[in-house]
Amino acid sequence: MADNDWKKRLGVVYSTNPDFKYNEPERVEDETLEPGRQRLIVRIDRRQRAGKQVTLIEGFVGTQDDLAALAKTLKTKCGVGGTAKDGEITIQGDLRDKIVALLQGMGYNAKRGN
Repeated sequence: MADNDWKKRLGVVYSTNPDFKYNEPERVEDETLEPGRQRLIVRIDRRQRAGKQVTLIEGFVGTQDDLAALAKTLKTKCGVGGTAKDGEITIQGDLRDKIVALLQGMGYNAKRGN
């Protein structure tokens, strides 16, 4: 069943060749930059969240595992929930000042957005 995943083949033109095999390109993750070279923007967002405030940390360059580890550290130190996906970290609540201070303490170039 895994060989017939049609979502991976969207946009592929139909082939009449019976020996045709679709080869999807391999995705290469970026190497994680050292904290001093990261430029993170910490901002607040209320859109499409039923009026609730969340803090977004954007600009992380690195692997998904390192992003998840940083998100877990921030969530633990702030005592709140959140998630890490698509290269950004979402933390529940308005904790911009606290997160900027934590990130700068870890050696990141963090800047407060809006």
